[in-house]
Amino acid sequence: MILASDLRKGTKILVKGEPYIVVDYQQVKPGKGGAFMRTKMKNLITGLTYEDTFRSEEKLPQPDLETRSVQYLYVDDGQYQFMDQESFEQISMSAKQLGDVVDYLREQTIYEVLNFDGRPITVTPPIHMQFTVVSTPPGVRGDTAQGAAMKPATLDTGLVVQVPLFVDEGDMVKVDTRDGRYIERVSKK
Repeated sequence: MILASDLRKGTKILVKGEPYIVVDYQQVKPGKGGAFMRTKMKNLITGLTYEDTFRSEEKLPQPDLETRSVQYLYVDDGQYQFMDQESFEQISMSAKQLGDVVDYLREQTIYEVLNFDGRPITVTPPIHMQFTVVSTPPGVRGDTAQGAAMKPATLDTGLVVQVPLFVDEGDMVKVDTRDGRYIERVSKK
């Protein structure tokens, strides 16, 4: 149990039987009556945001969350297959459950899965991943005034990112999976 007055960004709580993470909070002390916490939370299963207020002395349950390492194996009939790195059990998730993570799936790569009551709810890719550029238009000098020109590039997983003009087809690039941003071109070994 956690006191409502101890809520901070990133705190995970159980509301109406579902896990939420606190996105924003504000402690309010009215002139009359007791203090309360106004919170904005995100549902860890559905991704929907929810606003609620709690009395400062109110106790809130914490969800039964567990993070495990899994290896992505393959996709079969719309179901993405992962293998737990400790128990070697196979976990199956749909594209809807994975959301944007589908663009970052590479076979044999290790991901983190968040389980709620033994069920997988979210998959988190490594922060930085390397991909091969499959197609990109040729970069043309003189298209910019400042010299920091970008162009779209389609990666081997189907993800489209903005890359500098000097990146060509066949190059390896490092991408930040948190926001899909190009970081650098990786030298070929």
